[in-house]
Amino acid sequence: MVSYYTVFGRQVGSHHLAMGVLAALFGGTYASLSGGSKKAVQTPPINASTPDEADFIQNFLKQADADEKKAKH
Repeated sequence: MVSYYTVFGRQVGSHHLAMGVLAALFGGTYASLSGGSKKAVQTPPINASTPDEADFIQNFLKQADADEKKAKH
């Protein structure tokens, strides 16, 4: 019931060839669509003269990030 083909000098069943083609198709599709990992963005250090000023800058940056995320949705 199985057809055999000669591939690189060896006898290979048709069902093995079909499974290999399907694995390559789905594996390649998964690899191409999965994308890369996101890289962390580093911010420059905060050079504040007082702790209050540093807190103000950090709160401002958090608010700006929240507004940016809200705008994306």
